[in-house]
Amino acid sequence: MAPVRTIRYREIAERLRERVASGEFVGGRLLPSEAELSAQYDASRVTVRRALELLRDDGLLDARQGFGWFAAAVPVRQSLGHLGTIEAQMAESGLRPQRRVLEFAFLSAEPAVRHVLACDQVLRVRRLNLADGAPFALVTVWCPASLGERLSRADVERTPFYELLDVPLGGATQTIGADAASADDARLLEIPAGSPVLCCQRITKDVDGQAVLMSVHVFPAHRTEFVVDLAQAEPSIAPSGLRLVE
Repeated sequence: MAPVRTIRYREIAERLRERVASGEFVGGRLLPSEAELSAQYDASRVTVRRALELLRDDGLLDARQGFGWFAAAVPVRQSLGHLGTIEAQMAESGLRPQRRVLEFAFLSAEPAVRHVLACDQVLRVRRLNLADGAPFALVTVWCPASLGERLSRADVERTPFYELLDVPLGGATQTIGADAASADDARLLEIPAGSPVLCCQRITKDVDGQAVLMSVHVFPAHRTEFVVDLAQAEPSIAPSGLRLVE
C-alpha cells in the first residue's frame, strides 16, 4: 500500500506549531507575513493561509486587521480603578515583566511638559517594556530635574518611578486614545508601521496636587485592554469621561 500523502497545508501548520511550541513566537509576537511564509515554505499564500487558519482554530494563533498573524495570548487587562505600574499589571496576568531603557537624559522641558510639571529642566526616560521577552509598551517619562537628580540609568531600569520618587503620591489623571504606530514606534514594538496602538498619557501628582510625573505609554492594540468598573448606572449609554476629539 502506498504511504498516505500528508496534505501540504497540514505540513505547514505542523511546522508552525513546532515553532510556537519552541518559543520562537511567544504570546503576542507577530509571525512573518503570509508572503514571507509562502517564500519560506515554497507554497502559495492560499495554502499558507489555510495552515494559519487551522492553528487559529486550535487556539494557537490569532489575527487582527492591520497587524497580521500573531501567537495567541490573553490581552493584559489594566484596571483604571487604581494607580499602579505596568509591571504590577503584567505580574497579575502571569507574565514576566522586563524593561529596557532607551534614553536617560537631563534636558530642557518641552513646552507641553513645562506646562504640566511647572519646571524648566527635566529628566526624560524612554524605555521599552517587555512581557515574557516580547515588546509590550513603549514608555516616555518626564519628571522635574530636582526630583530626578539623584537617580541613575540603572535605577530606572530596574525599579518603577513610583518606587523611586521621594514624595508621597496623591493620584493621577489618565487620558487614553487610539492612534497609528509611527515608523520608529513600530520598529521598537515589532509591529507594522501604521498599525493600531493605544496611547495613554498619565499625569501623576503628589498629595498637594502638584504634578511630579508626566508619562506617555504606547501599547500595541492587540496586547492590552483597559478596564474600568462603573459602580452606578447613569441615565446615559455613554461611559463617563467621554470626550470628543476635534
